Amino acid sequence: QVQLVESGGGLVQPGGSLRLSCGASAFSLHDYSITWFRQAPGKEREGVGCASDEDGGTYYADSVEGRFTISRDNAKNTVYLQMDSLIPEDTAIYYCAAGPLYGSICPTFDQNGMYYWGKGTLVTVSS
Repeated sequence: QVQLVESGGGLVQPGGSLRLSCGASAFSLHDYSITWFRQAPGKEREGVGCASDEDGGTYYADSVEGRFTISRDNAKNTVYLQMDSLIPEDTAIYYCAAGPLYGSICPTFDQNGMYYWGKGTLVTVSS
């Protein structure tokens, strides 16, 4: 069964860091673009960042540019979202999704173009 699983969420103080992981069963993540989305309470889900291919093509939302970094570990079949300098506005459920490796789906964070989704992990930024 195709499944994406996020982990690494939790409670962190403002200014702190967390690293989220996105793992997969039954398929190889390096065959897909991987996009991180988040949904804050009372808000719509939004794209955070995307890794488009193995050569490190990444795209980020303006709100996280310079603070968040996506990386791949193909040997572990895992994609990471390193989140630094966290602020309360980053509080949300974070989801990873797998989409086409090339094209416009990744850089535009097109939710309708994703093939598979995880169930999410909660990140809370609070003092």
